[in-house]
Amino acid sequence: MGEPPAGNLAVPVFAHGSLEAELYSPRGVDRQKPHVRDEVYVVVRGKGSFFDGNVKHTVESGSFIFVPAGQEHRFEDFSSDFAVWVFFYGPEGGERHSVQKAEKTP
Repeated sequence: MGEPPAGNLAVPVFAHGSLEAELYSPRGVDRQKPHVRDEVYVVVRGKGSFFDGNVKHTVESGSFIFVPAGQEHRFEDFSSDFAVWVFFYGPEGGERHSVQKAEKTP
C-alpha cells in the first residue's frame, strides 16, 4: 500500500482502468467535498453516521453505500477506529443509469 497524499487520509491501494480503490480513515471531522465520479463505500470497521446530502444513516462494519458523482456527503459521529474502502469508477460526471426491461420468451 502506498502512503496517502499530503493532507489526505485515504491510502491508494489499487487502480485499473477507471477503477480506483482507497482505504479511507477520517480523523475527527470528515471534510469531504462532492467527487466528480461515482463512488462506493464499504465500511471495514467501526461505526458512525453517513450524511447523504439529505438524510443521516447509521453505518457499521459491512455497510455498503453508493454516492453518485457531485452529491454532497460525509461521515459523522464515527468511532476512532472507523475505516472504509472507497471505490471510484466511471467517467467524470458519473455513469448515467438506464432502465432495461427483461423480455420474456415463451
